[in-house]
Amino acid sequence: MEERRKIRENERNLIIFLLEKLGLNTEQYPINEEVEEYEGGKMGSISMGNPDISPYKDDLIQAKYIDSDGTEVLITLTQCINNQLLDLDFWKVDFSKLITYPKTEDLTFAD
Repeated sequence: MEERRKIRENERNLIIFLLEKLGLNTEQYPINEEVEEYEGGKMGSISMGNPDISPYKDDLIQAKYIDSDGTEVLITLTQCINNQLLDLDFWKVDFSKLITYPKTEDLTFAD
């Protein structure tokens, strides 16, 4: 894990959008001001930096996005066993670097 840094506004906005898609809000799932990047920020994944680091419980929501190079990216917001945000995970199917951070209007969701 990398050093902590301030959460970026586009990351915060994406998390809020995903929570709202579920009928949830930041009172139920507070967003920390500091996060940690996975893989040096290569794919955009972040740990929510909760002080009470607990094991993974489940995925809250999953979305798909097509990066500007045409490669599919799977985005997953997860929670820990204490029902706190755990990760905002990006997985680009070819494992390459994320080129363009997604806008909420570019996301698609499975039915």
